[in-house]
Amino acid sequence: MILFLLAYLGGVLTILSPCILPVLPFVFARSDAAFVRNGLPLLAGMALTFAAVASLAAVGGGWAVQANSYGRSAAVVLLGVFGLTLLFPHFGDRLMAPLVSLGSRLSERASGSGQAGGSIIPSLLLGIATGLLWAPCAGPILGIVLTVAALSGASARTSLLLLAYALGAASSLGVALLIGGKVFAMMKKSLGASQWIRRGLGLALLCGVAAIALRLDTGVLTQLSLASTSKVEQALIDRFGAGSENAAASPGDIRLDMLPVEGQMPALTGAVEWLNSPPLSTEALRGKVVLVDFWTYSCINCLRSLPYVRAWAAKYKDDGLVVIGVHTPEFAFEKEVPNVRQAVKDLQVDYPVAVDNDFAIWRAFGNRYWPAHFFIDAQGRIRHHHFGEGEYATSEAVIQQLLREAGHSVGAGAVAVREQGAQAEADLADVRSPETYLGYARAERFASAGGEVHDAVRDYAAPAKLALNEWGLAGRWQVADERAQAVAAGARIVFRFHARDLHLVLAPAENGKPMRIRVRIDGHEPLADHGADIDEHGEGLIAGERLYQLVRQQGAIGDRTFEIEFLDAGGKAYAFTFG
Repeated sequence: MILFLLAYLGGVLTILSPCILPVLPFVFARSDAAFVRNGLPLLAGMALTFAAVASLAAVGGGWAVQANSYGRSAAVVLLGVFGLTLLFPHFGDRLMAPLVSLGSRLSERASGSGQAGGSIIPSLLLGIATGLLWAPCAGPILGIVLTVAALSGASARTSLLLLAYALGAASSLGVALLIGGKVFAMMKKSLGASQWIRRGLGLALLCGVAAIALRLDTGVLTQLSLASTSKVEQALIDRFGAGSENAAASPGDIRLDMLPVEGQMPALTGAVEWLNSPPLSTEALRGKVVLVDFWTYSCINCLRSLPYVRAWAAKYKDDGLVVIGVHTPEFAFEKEVPNVRQAVKDLQVDYPVAVDNDFAIWRAFGNRYWPAHFFIDAQGRIRHHHFGEGEYATSEAVIQQLLREAGHSVGAGAVAVREQGAQAEADLADVRSPETYLGYARAERFASAGGEVHDAVRDYAAPAKLALNEWGLAGRWQVADERAQAVAAGARIVFRFHARDLHLVLAPAENGKPMRIRVRIDGHEPLADHGADIDEHGEGLIAGERLYQLVRQQGAIGDRTFEIEFLDAGGKAYAFTFG
């Protein structure tokens, strides 16, 4: 319920966002007409269309985005015609004449005549077209809503969350519409300027169409905001505790001889491919103790738990344990099966891995976290689960108990794991920096002047001073929804952090050619504090799409300023993680 309320409030705040500016002319074009038969259908069409399109885009993949691009093009043409009919009434009369027999007369009704008996269809069409074009700024609240939609899949909750966001925006626009109607009525009455007001609205409509056609709604306009909503939205998120759902560990104190039954193991159907094994089924696994590990190869928490999962798979394989890795991607590049196959090889994962690109197995288990471990007994029942890192001794004790229940004789000793690099255990007691995304869909604490420009190339300047956990860009960058790409050599990222380890998910340019990077800590070479993927001088290569360990401090941990420079153009950065 809290998330629905936050979604609605986030929608209300969009009227203060610059990305809503191109939509306003379409709304005010009907502000002097009857609200119930004109304004209300427009806002309803806009909200419903946005919710439908956003739902498809969140859960439907690339085909939905491509289909929406055609819808946007059609809407731009349609609304451009509406603008011309307002600007040139005679043109509208001639254009609409063939449609009189169908009762359309879209130009006359779109111009705001608003007869009491008029049809609501023109206003509804205008709202649908506006909904196709509406691209609000992706603030923190919309970022959470879209993430929930992507992870939950096609469901009533997905659409209702997005509808709540759209209704919030429609509410604030409705208030503006009612106020605007009264203002326009006063102007017509006092100035007698009905025709000029009509033409002014037509010109504003065409300007809005031009802004959207040129993608200014998601680019330059973000730099013109006089009232950014991101701080207000983040305060709401913090107040209600509805931020990103990082894995919360399961309780450690459990009775091994009284493990509850949490439900039956769901079907393992829906994977796009299986690695290291033919497809497995729940029926084929009956009689085996099963550990299902949800992971993704650029997730630092997954990488740090992976050595234990590998060790359990090896130690208890002959005792009837089957470990299944379910690789559910977070970033787009993790959906590429060749990338997953290479990661499985590099990480020495030799047990079966289901490539769960469509989140089918994820949803079947009702999962929400990376990593997540589900423990299934020989009768196919889920008996325990654990989210996140840690509590490895408890998890292994659960495995041993389930194997004993299945008739196997196993000891009580725990595996010994000593890993290096990114897979080494984190120093969680001294981590004061959170996971931080660089793409605008989930970016927080960005400190470069002017904010991030969405999907457009821009020259950024590094902040003169950074507070803890603030970051910025310097040089020429293009920021997309889930990553930032260095457009020119010499582009830099700076981050003020507090942790022993710093990791960054990186990828080379589209051609896959290895790209050079240089790292500095407080302006100096890292020396002994270098991570596993760079040398003591801070030099390294981006040779693939994965998580890179760039800092591992050897001495006392304090607030430090990290800087990475992309010596070649084209490198991509996705997210910082710490340990």
